[in-house]
Amino acid sequence: MLNNVGTIDRLIRLILASALFYFGLFVYSSSALGIGLTIAGTVLVITALAGSCLLYRLLGINTCNLQQN
Repeated sequence: MLNNVGTIDRLIRLILASALFYFGLFVYSSSALGIGLTIAGTVLVITALAGSCLLYRLLGINTCNLQQN
């Protein structure tokens, strides 16, 4: 699998995921919005840890340095 998510992009995704988890699990708990925020946070964590994003691949975006591939 080709990595297309760079280090800074991964850090931003993890920070955003933690905010989404907080709002999804504590602020908007037991609601559809809370479930949606939690799912979005999960997707961000998975793409950050895997280093590959399907949407980036479809759009032809690559934030990864050539040395990181």
